[in-house]
Amino acid sequence: MEPLRFETSDGLTLEGELRRPTTEPVASAIICHPHPLQGGSKDHPILWAIRNELAHRGFVVLAFNFRGVMGSEGEYGGGVGETLDARAALDRVRGEVEGPSVVTGVSFGADVALRLALEDDRVAALALVGFVEEYAERPEFPSEDRLSAFERPALFLSGERDKFSTPEAIRAMALMLPNGEAVILEEADHLFFRREREAAAVVGDFAARFGTP
Repeated sequence: MEPLRFETSDGLTLEGELRRPTTEPVASAIICHPHPLQGGSKDHPILWAIRNELAHRGFVVLAFNFRGVMGSEGEYGGGVGETLDARAALDRVRGEVEGPSVVTGVSFGADVALRLALEDDRVAALALVGFVEEYAERPEFPSEDRLSAFERPALFLSGERDKFSTPEAIRAMALMLPNGEAVILEEADHLFFRREREAAAVVGDFAARFGTP
């Protein structure tokens, strides 16, 4: 694991860690963590599992802390500032290897990942893990027209016992995107406690199908 620091477009310095594959890298990925005000950081077990899985599949992976978290400068940005953070992370990791980029987000990070992907054509595929149903009810959430225009592959991965989203809501979200798909892990909770490797394998399979040359 390689610690690093990088700068956002609004002048903040963020901390992150780069995980490289043991073989020649074929693509890149970033991972956006859960809510900064609820203990979320790059060090959550589900993020560790996903970054290891993607690195095993040939991705150079950057996990990072949003603004105001641990060693990252700034303060909580309500999802807007964090989208700038994610874009800066994408800029940084794409400097490591040519090829496609996969953006993965967990819980709050899934909302940030979706915001970024809608704005940035460099995102080849999008993996949204533990998406929070309530986020889709906010006035600023992207319209159905905007979501239906997003034609790149998108995975919604959720636990059957996720207290923040029902399987029905997640499947409905996936249907709003032309190339969306939903996977529901039986008996799993919001952050896939003790199911991290299983969840990471689902993300890895998706990334290998759509995020590699």
